[in-house]
Amino acid sequence: VQLVESGGGSVQAGGSLRLSCDVSGYTSCMAWFRQAPGKEREVVATIRTGGGPTYHTDSVKGRFTISEDSAKDTVYLQMNSLKAEDTAMYYCAADLRLSCSIWAGDYYSWGQGTQVTVS
Repeated sequence: VQLVESGGGSVQAGGSLRLSCDVSGYTSCMAWFRQAPGKEREVVATIRTGGGPTYHTDSVKGRFTISEDSAKDTVYLQMNSLKAEDTAMYYCAADLRLSCSIWAGDYYSWGQGTQVTVS
């Protein structure tokens, strides 16, 4: 599976961005992770492809939404009400498990990352 992220950028606090992850190949779980300088990579959201359940980590609930467009083979992360603490490199990741994990080590394919900076 190949993953290509896009949509990052710089935005003021309170603003919005939408990240996209173009997927080539079959996956059953997709996730967005982020990693800030000096910190561990952490899960942001997961989605079971094909209309399955989603998960959002507590710090982004109510602000971020993960979704998919199966016709376009694309997974999105809509980010609203952005805060400075959301600043990080954001990665999409793919896995073939039936139940989506929140641990980075469980994902076998990663995109190159897209930077999100909130000031």
